[in-house]
Amino acid sequence: MTDVARLVLLGPAHDAAGTRDDTVEGDTLAAVLQAASDRYGVEFTTLLASSQVWVNGEPATLSDPVGENDVVTVLPPVSGG
Repeated sequence: MTDVARLVLLGPAHDAAGTRDDTVEGDTLAAVLQAASDRYGVEFTTLLASSQVWVNGEPATLSDPVGENDVVTVLPPVSGG
């Protein structure tokens, strides 16, 4: 059985994906982000390249394992002043 993580998208990531909260299959952060990119398309994928990604409120690396009780949060860069 494949793990399903909760995905939280903030700011421009929410706009690019058209949703703020979703569930995505994957057993590593890389797999979850790839599945999200496949689902949400080029605009989201481009934004993801410059975003920070956290798992359960902590900065994460692509090889980090992700399970069904984990929350993956995409934090795009903020601009403005």
